[in-house]
Amino acid sequence: MTEKFRVQFLEEAAEFIDNLDEKARDKVIYNIQKARFSSDREIFKKLKDEIWEFRTLYNKTHYRLFAFWDKTGKIETVVISTHGLISVCL
Repeated sequence: MTEKFRVQFLEEAAEFIDNLDEKARDKVIYNIQKARFSSDREIFKKLKDEIWEFRTLYNKTHYRLFAFWDKTGKIETVVISTHGLISVCL
């Protein structure tokens, strides 16, 4: 499989992931890696205009990391994740 993009985490996004419990963090990272090679809209999709999100549902909790495409270099596509949030399903 060919990688579609590389992911770069800004400080707030990296801290968000680092502060998750181990199993949730592993699932979020797994889904981000999966999104790099597939076109699964359940885990990576466009929200509005230039805003995208990585989505993970784990243990009745949604983990969302917001991101933007950076194609300015034309050599390599980078998705920059800026921050994350958690929402619990009731």
